[in-house]
Amino acid sequence: MLEYPILGCSCIASMINDYQRTKGIVPLSKIHSQKYQEFLKRLRNARKEAGMTQAEVAAVLGKPQSFISKCETGERRVDIVELSEFARLYSKTLDFFLT
Repeated sequence: MLEYPILGCSCIASMINDYQRTKGIVPLSKIHSQKYQEFLKRLRNARKEAGMTQAEVAAVLGKPQSFISKCETGERRVDIVELSEFARLYSKTLDFFLT
C-alpha cells in the first residue's frame, strides 16, 4: 500500500474514495447487486478450488489474464457462454454459480 508521509496521510482508501466521488466514479460494489457480488465470489472460489491461477485459466481459454481478472472483479460482466466455459474448466455445474 502506498503512503503519503509528506501529507501525513496513510489512509489511501479514504483518498481513493474522495477521488472517485469528485470524478463521479462509482465503486463496482455499488454498481452490482448483492447477488452478482456473491456470484463473483463463487467464480473466484471455483478457480481457486480447481487449483488454477488466472494466467492458467486465460491460457486454456485463449484469453488474456486481464480478461479473467475483469470477469472475477465484476469490471466485465460474464455471459452465459463464458460461464459455461468456466464451469466446464472448474468441473462445476452452472447451478453452482447461480445458487
